[in-house]
Amino acid sequence: MSLTYRLAQLSDIPVLEDLIALSTNTLQAAYYSPQQIAGALGTVFGVDSQLIHDGTYFVAETGSITVACGGWSRRKTLYGGDQGKTGPDPLRDPRTEPAMIRAFFVHPDHARQGIGRRILQLCEDAARQAGFQRLEMIATLAGEPLYHACGYAVLERFDIPLPNGHRMPVVRMGK
Repeated sequence: MSLTYRLAQLSDIPVLEDLIALSTNTLQAAYYSPQQIAGALGTVFGVDSQLIHDGTYFVAETGSITVACGGWSRRKTLYGGDQGKTGPDPLRDPRTEPAMIRAFFVHPDHARQGIGRRILQLCEDAARQAGFQRLEMIATLAGEPLYHACGYAVLERFDIPLPNGHRMPVVRMGK
């Protein structure tokens, strides 16, 4: 399988939304209830178009098929898609604040093949080139093993309140 990696474009959003829903409903199902997944889709799990505008969101493709996405951010937002936004998203100071690893999703047929790890490396390299010394993320329980294997340490565990009244346990990790 030949993969290419590139920066996402706004025209990718419909494909990314479908990929996010498929990835979430399949790969998160062993860790979260259907109610948690339903409450998280669109708000916690969704496309953040600011990442695309900032040129910090990557897609992996095989041929013309998008099989994964993920990015990093120099912005204050910790997680979530456009539907969860409530206002401006100011920049972080790379001298004192970490860049945020954000919104990683892999097509279930392509999971555990190193694609997410490669996107993570692209993100880490780009964040370092932008002057960031530290990286953090809000990881799902499903993503925690990958990030741990890539050198991230658990900083905190907490629950995200969801719009449907449920709560979703997540892990803040850093490197």
